Order: sequence, then C-alpha cells, then structure tokens
Amino acid sequence: MAEFVRIYEENPNPKEIDRVVDILKRGGLIIYPTDTVYGLGCDISNIKALDRVAKIKGIKLEKSNFSFICHDLSNLSDYVRHIDTATFKILKRALPGPYTFILPGSNSLPNPFKKKKTVGIRIPNNNIALEIVKKLGNPIISTSIHDEDEVIEYTTDPELILEKWDKLVDLVIDAGYGGNEASTIIDLSEGEPIVVREGKGNLEIF
Repeated sequence: MAEFVRIYEENPNPKEIDRVVDILKRGGLIIYPTDTVYGLGCDISNIKALDRVAKIKGIKLEKSNFSFICHDLSNLSDYVRHIDTATFKILKRALPGPYTFILPGSNSLPNPFKKKKTVGIRIPNNNIALEIVKKLGNPIISTSIHDEDEVIEYTTDPELILEKWDKLVDLVIDAGYGGNEASTIIDLSEGEPIVVREGKGNLEIF
C-alpha cells in the first residue's frame, strides 16, 4: 500500500518533504507533481529503485530515456559534458520551466547510464519537485504517468493515480489536479536547438 501525502505547492511542508526524501533514500518509488504532468520517480543513485522503474515501464534500464530532475543548473556538470555559453544562456532563460533539454552526457553518469551519449535534463517550475531534489542532494529520475484512456493521455487526479499505482509505488503526493500536457523536449546536444516534441511552454524563447 502506497502512502498518500497532501503537499501544497505554494508552501511545501518541510516535514512532508523529509518524509518523501526518506522514502527515496530507502530505495522507494514516488509519484510527484511537476509543472506539467505527474511523474514517477526515484533516487538516481539507487540501482534497485532504477530497476523497479524500468520494470514498471517494461524496458531495459540501459535503454531507458528517463529525465533527470535537477534543483538548479549548479550541479549540471556532474551529468552533462561541457556546454558552451550559447547553450547555457538558453537553459538559464528557460529554466525552471516546462522543458526537457537533451544534452551531451558526461563520463561521470551513474553506472546504468554510462553508455548514454545524451541525457534529458529537467528543472520543473514546481516547488514540491524542487524541494524534494534539493533535500535529497541529487537528481531523481523521472518518467510521465500515462493513462490507459486514449482521450486523456495523462492521469491528472491524484486519487485515481493512487488507485492505479497503489501496489507499484511507495508514496503518491497529492498536490491537487495535475496538468495534461507534457514538457516540450528540446535537443541541444548538437548546439542548435531542435524541437523533438512540442508540449507545454513557449517555443518563441528559442
């Protein structure tokens, strides 16, 4: 049975954030809000947790395209190879925001991702997600919560999410209704921005 925790985005309760971080540190899986859709996540440094997420998604961990949710741009160099000034300016302008940026992966990526040439980096404009990552001290990996319904692509109601994911994850955060539009994916691995998927967010800033 997953825990169900109500957290308010305007002013996330530090005790509740600690509770979430504790679960992540113990290898737990969480469902949490972002500035787009609800995401499934775990601590990037916990191999068992990463394997659980890959198994749920029905993919091999090495072949996964999970996003890395970061708190800010300060520890980007841990996961991304040197980026030029123009690329950094784009990131600075767009983040935090509803974008996933594909960037060249560094040599110090966690083991399962070592062979990856690129990584997807996300800094969502959502206080709950940012506080969790900040308190944890390293990124969480993330993948969107899809819905079986062909009309609604993403489940937006936390209670329905809990119903569906109760036995698969350790904690579901109720932050109210989520969005139903995924992040815009921009590939910056070759320098020039290439829109891979148009989702939420203003493309004119690029």
